[in-house]
Amino acid sequence: MKKYLAECIGTMTLVLIGCGTAMLVGCDAANGSGYLLTALAFGLTIVGMAYCVGNISGCHINPAVSLGVLISGGMDVKDFIGYVISQCIGALCGSGLLALIFGLGGVTDQTGGFGSNGLAGVNGNAVAGLIVEILLTFIFVLTILGVTSKKANHGSFGGIVIGFTLVLVHILGIGLTGTSVNPARSFGPALVALFSGNSAPIASLWVFIVGPFIGAAIAAFCYKYLESDK
Repeated sequence: MKKYLAECIGTMTLVLIGCGTAMLVGCDAANGSGYLLTALAFGLTIVGMAYCVGNISGCHINPAVSLGVLISGGMDVKDFIGYVISQCIGALCGSGLLALIFGLGGVTDQTGGFGSNGLAGVNGNAVAGLIVEILLTFIFVLTILGVTSKKANHGSFGGIVIGFTLVLVHILGIGLTGTSVNPARSFGPALVALFSGNSAPIASLWVFIVGPFIGAAIAAFCYKYLESDK
């Protein structure tokens, strides 16, 4: 149960800091600083959590990452299900805390949906959004599998590499889909936004669940092939 709790805490922190920063500074294309601050908030949270709960649960804090690890043989189906449930609960907790903080403090949510993902950057085109999420998740998960491989020799720098790869994909993805690459991160804010009267994020939520899972699966199969001696 400790590893499930670690995943819950890690995902809660990711949503709290990452989505919270987006809510505070906004992610409008005209405001480049908002882009970078949000990208750094997500990436640096991963760095922190990697060295905090990484030795307990592996610090997936992302169902797509857990799927990649499952396909790669790094975990069993039981743990995969437990991780995904824990991650979704953590994302809901993080989003709920943001709703409480911003509500009590009377702070304006610059994203209009608790930092939830959307398709406005691709003019509402779900196919384009799906492609973006598949590609960005592929890059992110492929990096994670490479860094954490038994053949890798990155010492204690793995968390930094993974965190800054998340910053990298956010820099491109924020203006297109808000960058999910993480179904739990999308699920929590979308559900809280729905309960707050904004149903727009939930309508496109499927893109940010299907896309990352497809991207992660492709990355896992690709890395297994690249790493294989056969």
